[in-house]
Amino acid sequence: MYQDNKIWIGSAGSKKVHIYPKMANRHGMIAGATGTGKTVSLKVLAESFSNCGVPVFLADVKGDLSGICKDGVENESLAQRIDALGLMEEGFCFCGCPTTFWDIYGEKGLPLRTTISEMGPLLLAKIMGLNDTQTSILSIAFKIADDEELLLIDTKDLRSMLQYVGENAKEYTLRYGNISTASLGAITRALTALESEGGELFFGEPALNISDWFSTDTSGRGMVHILDCQRLINNPTMYSTFMLWLMSELFETLPEAGDLEKPRMVFFFDEAHLLFDNASKELLGKVEQVVKLIRSKGVGIYFITQNPKDIPNGVLSQLGNKIQHALHAYTPSEQKAAKACAQSFRENPAFDTYDTLLQLGIGEALVSVLDESGIPTMVEKCTILPPQSLMSTIDDGERERQIQNHLLYVRYSQTQDRDSAYEFLQRKFIADAENEQAAKEAAAAEKQRLREEAAAKKEAEKKEAAKNKQIKSAAKSVASSAAGTIGRELGNTLGSSIGGKFGKKLGGNVGASLGRGILSTLFKK
Repeated sequence: MYQDNKIWIGSAGSKKVHIYPKMANRHGMIAGATGTGKTVSLKVLAESFSNCGVPVFLADVKGDLSGICKDGVENESLAQRIDALGLMEEGFCFCGCPTTFWDIYGEKGLPLRTTISEMGPLLLAKIMGLNDTQTSILSIAFKIADDEELLLIDTKDLRSMLQYVGENAKEYTLRYGNISTASLGAITRALTALESEGGELFFGEPALNISDWFSTDTSGRGMVHILDCQRLINNPTMYSTFMLWLMSELFETLPEAGDLEKPRMVFFFDEAHLLFDNASKELLGKVEQVVKLIRSKGVGIYFITQNPKDIPNGVLSQLGNKIQHALHAYTPSEQKAAKACAQSFRENPAFDTYDTLLQLGIGEALVSVLDESGIPTMVEKCTILPPQSLMSTIDDGERERQIQNHLLYVRYSQTQDRDSAYEFLQRKFIADAENEQAAKEAAAAEKQRLREEAAAKKEAEKKEAAKNKQIKSAAKSVASSAAGTIGRELGNTLGSSIGGKFGKKLGGNVGASLGRGILSTLFKK
């Protein structure tokens, strides 16, 4: 409950316990066993931040946070707590918060999308479970796309890019390093699996403009952004990597702010252990780095988990505001964890922290926050305030009305598919195919032309030979006739001189034959 420029969390007897808004970006934690009241504490903080004008992000893993958009309804247990804490005299009233619903799958909220390029190869490789070699090749594909000014927006862009790199691997190997076909195949298979898990919906445009989250309503209350994670949580790797991307996006987008009177935004990550389970050393280092540095951007991060040991020590040490609900300690390992948890608080001489931790009831918590000087306060046993918004969830009809009536509905409801790597490479493939076909047709036409020229030349040579033969034959016939005539005349003259009339005839015939024989011999030569 926001009161006197402070966030009233709960009461330790007559003492009010507050979080100071200017210390809220020192991060925090809400922990406790199942059913001890973590969700109520989360809603009280979220409502209070909203009421002081700070936008809030909630990862709704169990689907029980949607009621924050509606006014609360009094029941017997709420009435008892309100009376016990004297809240009506403090100005307590039931009221909801301005709310925006988001959903990666676009089912229970506005579609929340990002692009392949914005996610980057390292986080994408984490989602797809790639090994070091495959991750390096994926990074090469991103580098080639960047160098050739190809936009990687959705999964089909990345698939086309991987195919293109594979087809031109020999050319790119000399410039970017060895590109294994087997690794490209493994990345493509992982991409197919990612698409089946919702990646095809998550990667696209319009991508989330993070500045849309830094908004307030007309009365100055911060917008509460609820991401429905009921389906997303079935893929813990995608959930954890998405949340890390979200923090990284904020860190990279926001300018340095230093110490502000109140945060620019506060994030609540439910089931926080999913961020860290099975995470690589590099990923844990990235989370720790973001948590440490994002404070200077005016962003507070609050982790909600069952046990503080779920959070790595490097991150846990950064959490200044802590609400610890009851822990169960039935086994030696659980008792050891509970003692470690109790020892993390600044001791209060009024009670034993460890014993109190094990005896907390529903709605009670051990609370330690940073005072105005940034010093952790002594731990207090508090009764947490009830939420002012609806405890239960809203129905699907109300959720749909909230979604469609939102100002951002027009901007994010419809998918856009602008010109990117897929379209460019498709055009290139078609152009290359057309050029190849044109080259084949040109080669075939040239071959046909040469064949026709050769045939025409052969036909011309054949006709020339026939013509020459005909001329030669005609000349031979004329010459033969002439030679016969000349020979006959010579033979007649000689025969007449030698043998009279009979000699003349005989000489003519012999002379004609002799003349034709000589001429035939000459033509053969």
